Amino acid sequence: MFPLKDDIPTRRTPIVTIALIAINVVVYFVFERGLWELGDVGNERVLEYGAIPAEITEGEEVGPPGQAPFWVTILTSMFMHGSLLHLGGNMLFLWIFGNNIEDSMGRLTFVAFYLLGGLAALGLHVVADPGSTIPTVGASGAIAAVLGAYARLYPRARVVTLVFIIIIFTVVTLPALVVLGLWFVLQLLPAFSDPSGAGGGVAYFAHIGGFVFGLLVIKLFANNIHEDYERSHRIPVY
Repeated sequence: MFPLKDDIPTRRTPIVTIALIAINVVVYFVFERGLWELGDVGNERVLEYGAIPAEITEGEEVGPPGQAPFWVTILTSMFMHGSLLHLGGNMLFLWIFGNNIEDSMGRLTFVAFYLLGGLAALGLHVVADPGSTIPTVGASGAIAAVLGAYARLYPRARVVTLVFIIIIFTVVTLPALVVLGLWFVLQLLPAFSDPSGAGGGVAYFAHIGGFVFGLLVIKLFANNIHEDYERSHRIPVY
């Protein structure tokens, strides 16, 4: 299941969301890949600036020589990605759902919400696997906080979704709560079937931590909720 767009128009240009997407893209192609140079350069950057749970819990370097301090990697890891597919998927989710969450609060408040969501996500990942020496990178945790916030504020928004059923795919429109609820379930299942919560190289507990953070705290941040967001799909009354 792959969301394509939602039906809630924003009331102002989502400057922060656009800036976050731009920063992630620039970090990937310029900082990680050295302007399209693939291979070892990107791997070295991930090792240097990815967040390593064991370093965070022990407060000392356990990674390779040249590893950035753990308190730096907590931030840098949020803007790095392991592959072009990883980057593209994250930025699509951020664009579809992030603009409306930004629209529900002040721009600086949204920056704080996004970063705190990323910290909450990394925190649960570290708790789930505190001894891991594998670098963690990706905006997924912070974006998961955005998804949790969207599910809380706009559960009945309509999301145009590409659905795959074996070898058949179709486009359907579903309530946001269904789309995001299924996404969350798909994080829970592998997380609790793998003790490390990182099956297949995916930090599922980070996704869970971010989503739950957004779900629980969004009402503390949002002061300009789009209360009439269902207008576009109401049945007209004459």
